[in-house]
Amino acid sequence: MSDGRYIALEGAEGCGKSTHASRLATALGAVLTRETGGTAIGQRIRAILHDTSINNLSHRAEALLAAADRAQHIDEVVAPALAVGRHVVSDRSVYSTLAYQGYGRELPIDEVRHLNRWAVGTHWPDLVLLIDAAPEVLERRMRGRQLDRFEQEGELFHERVRDGFRQMAAEEPERWVVIDGAQSLDSVATDIRTATRERLGL
Repeated sequence: MSDGRYIALEGAEGCGKSTHASRLATALGAVLTRETGGTAIGQRIRAILHDTSINNLSHRAEALLAAADRAQHIDEVVAPALAVGRHVVSDRSVYSTLAYQGYGRELPIDEVRHLNRWAVGTHWPDLVLLIDAAPEVLERRMRGRQLDRFEQEGELFHERVRDGFRQMAAEEPERWVVIDGAQSLDSVATDIRTATRERLGL
């Protein structure tokens, strides 16, 4: 059985997950990847999903595109790495679709979960690190950035996404650890390393 572990960093826009995914992957000597866009095919899907000029993409089509990216990502990156004992650290995972397309877009959660269960097969993250911070903290961090299609969504959408992440973490505490994202960069990184060590022994 492979010793490779699959770790996902999740959170709302501006929480710092991309920075911390990179730091954690370096610390563990892990494969660093992301969803969406972790493969060449995924980059083309991501371009559609994040394109601000697209304003008529149906919510179901959006969910299907995200699942397609995920299926390719699992087959091309995650599964092969785990099979040879490499750890994988991913900036977002299947749970982002549940948060964004399920809770955020208000599509039926059970249907979104069923679709993504087919996309990932058995490869759900072993550990999910949710970097959570208050909306005012996230908004301050996003100021001055060029926003993509998701980032331009309204306040209510992002509230539903954040609430969705928090609800999933509460429902599955054995898989999730909530990290206080309002702390300094180094403090967040320390909490992430502590959680990874305590939960996975890494």
